[in-house]
Amino acid sequence: MSTTSDPAGSLATRSHSTTSAHGLRRRAWPLWASAAGILGLVGTVVLDARPPAETEAWLTGEDYLVTAADVLTVDPLLNRLGWTAGLLAVAALLVFQAVWRRAVDDRFPSAAGKVVSASVIATAAAGLLGYGWKGALGNYLGPEVGMYDESGLFVYYILTDFGAYFPWFAMVVAAFAVAWMAFRERLVSRILGGVSVVFALGLTALTFGTGVPGLPATLMPLWLTILGVWLAVGRSRITWPETAR
Repeated sequence: MSTTSDPAGSLATRSHSTTSAHGLRRRAWPLWASAAGILGLVGTVVLDARPPAETEAWLTGEDYLVTAADVLTVDPLLNRLGWTAGLLAVAALLVFQAVWRRAVDDRFPSAAGKVVSASVIATAAAGLLGYGWKGALGNYLGPEVGMYDESGLFVYYILTDFGAYFPWFAMVVAAFAVAWMAFRERLVSRILGGVSVVFALGLTALTFGTGVPGLPATLMPLWLTILGVWLAVGRSRITWPETAR
């Protein structure tokens, strides 16, 4: 009985495995957007800290006048957790912008692609302030309680009221840009472009129609999550290798 080895076959197998791993890494970069979307939704909406009396009144459909005294009843842990998730979202946004620039801005002459980059940076920059105020309020209600009186804490609370919500309007602009990339430039899936139009137009109409500036934060993190997953597993020119363009 004799055995023979097949160096050529082994080499081909290793080469295929290496190519597959490289392809997986190449297609995985959009998932940074999904990570930012999930963390942003948690830090902004899920961990939104309010006085218990205000929350109870909202659940029963009643109006409630929030005063400086109510701030002392806000859970500092929720603010600190929201701050943590928010900062992680900002970090994920910055990484996503960097890989988007390498994969899209440096390869395609797309003005809309650069609008997406700018929108991501704007959301991250404004988010540093919004989530930072959440962390500061959690700190002054927790480990450093007593540093400010009720009036001072109330100022921080007002800043956190919409502070983490404002930055997400820039993602509405990004959604319009992705739609342009889909239908005009044919760089991303037209299905993704259609989803982006629905989110962008719907939230623009709701925001200006109701006058509530924080509305984009309720749904745009979800859009960002969908964007990342769709680009990672779907078919879009911006995720093709150089040779397939």
